[in-house]
Amino acid sequence: MDKRGFLIDMDGVIYKGSEPIPGAIDFINMLREKNLPFLFLTNNSQRTNRDVCYKLQKMGFDVADGDIFTCGMATAKYLASRKEYGTAYVIGEGGLLTELHNVGYSIVDDHPDFVIIGEGRTIMLESVDKAINMIMNGAKLIATNLDPNCPVGNGSFRAGCGAFVAMLECATGRKAFSVGKPSPVMMRMARKLLDLSTDETIMIGDTMGTDILGAGSMGFTTVLTLSGVTREEDLVQFGYSPDFIIPSIRELLNPEFFDQVLVKQRGYNSYV
Repeated sequence: MDKRGFLIDMDGVIYKGSEPIPGAIDFINMLREKNLPFLFLTNNSQRTNRDVCYKLQKMGFDVADGDIFTCGMATAKYLASRKEYGTAYVIGEGGLLTELHNVGYSIVDDHPDFVIIGEGRTIMLESVDKAINMIMNGAKLIATNLDPNCPVGNGSFRAGCGAFVAMLECATGRKAFSVGKPSPVMMRMARKLLDLSTDETIMIGDTMGTDILGAGSMGFTTVLTLSGVTREEDLVQFGYSPDFIIPSIRELLNPEFFDQVLVKQRGYNSYV
C-alpha cells in the first residue's frame, strides 16, 4: 500500500474547550508509532502555530510547531506568491500579523495592496469604515476564512471572519477571496507540506461546509466525526457526503476500521 497521511481539524475533533476528546491523544500517538504524517488545520488566524502547539501540549498531545497549519499561515503564503513584499491593512489579531511579517509584508494604514480580514474579538467600526474606503480605492479584499461564526464554549458563539467579510462585500460591492478551508488553496498547501498525493491524503473533520466540502472537492478521503458541530440529522441538508462517518476520533483506534479508512474501503462502520 502507498503511504498515507492525515489532515486533522482541531476544535470538535481532537478537543472541546480545554479538554481533549477521549481517544484523541492515543490516536496521535498511534500515527507517530506508524510513521504516518499528519497536520492539524485550523481556520482560526488569531494565534500562531507556536501558540496553538503550546495549547495542545498542555492537553497532553505530542506535537511540535510544524504539526500545525493555520489559515493565517496559508493566507500569508498565498499573498507572498501573488506579490512579494506587498502591503496590507489588517483587521485581525497577532497570529495573522506575525505570519504576514514572516513573509515580508508591511502593515500600513493607507493605500495598501490588500485589505485582509481575519478573526478578531475587538473589531471596531472605525476600522471597518477605513477598510471600505481602501477597497473602493483599489485594494484587494482577502479573507482568511468565511466561517460565519465561531464556538466559544458552553454552546455560545461569536461572530466569525465571514460575518465581517459579508459586511465589507455588501458595502463595497466587491467579493473577497478566501484562503482558509474549504478553499483549495489551503487544502493544496497542506497536502504539499506533507508531501502527499491526492489519493494519499485523508481529512478528519467535524464540519461539513469546511472540512468535508474542501477535502472532498480535492479528492481526499474524508472522515466526518460527530463529536463537533455536525449532527447525524444534519447530513440530509447537504448534496455531498463524507466517505466515513464516526461518532468520534476514538473509532479510528479500532485496527480493522483504521485499515478500512486507509484503503478507502467502505462498509465496516455501522455509520457508513
